[in-house]
Amino acid sequence: MIDLLIWITIIALFILSFIGIIFPLIPSSLFLWIGFFLYHFIINDQRLSYAFWIIMVVFTIILFISDILANSYFVKRFGGSKWGERSAGFAVIIGSFIIPPFGIIVIPLVTVFVVELLQKYTMEKAFFASVGSLIGFLSGMFAKIVIQMIMIIWFIIVIL
Repeated sequence: MIDLLIWITIIALFILSFIGIIFPLIPSSLFLWIGFFLYHFIINDQRLSYAFWIIMVVFTIILFISDILANSYFVKRFGGSKWGERSAGFAVIIGSFIIPPFGIIVIPLVTVFVVELLQKYTMEKAFFASVGSLIGFLSGMFAKIVIQMIMIIWFIIVIL
């Protein structure tokens, strides 16, 4: 009976990790790790190898930086400046705490636009750089979904 309750909890944690992609105040990777730990420490402490844990650490690091890297990359790709790139990365972090979940979209968009205007970019060029921020956010979100799916699928494969 306890195993069933733990499995239900693990599944719920994995679902919450995906909700955390949309609502960044919910710590997505933390929920994945709690699920992994519940399995390891309560159900079976022999199945998850050192290789599993090392790979999960690498994927977790990628999850943390995916938004920042995607935003910076697409701001640059859409004609933004170095300051636009840096401000996009910073704004993603700040935006996750301001008006969640919309802050992670709106704050970088507005920040990049304003930063580029302050650097004497035209309205059109500043707008395109800020659109790059939006595309960066969406691609970062997609990357996080894929990475989390890989982490969960890998976990399932290892425990079967």
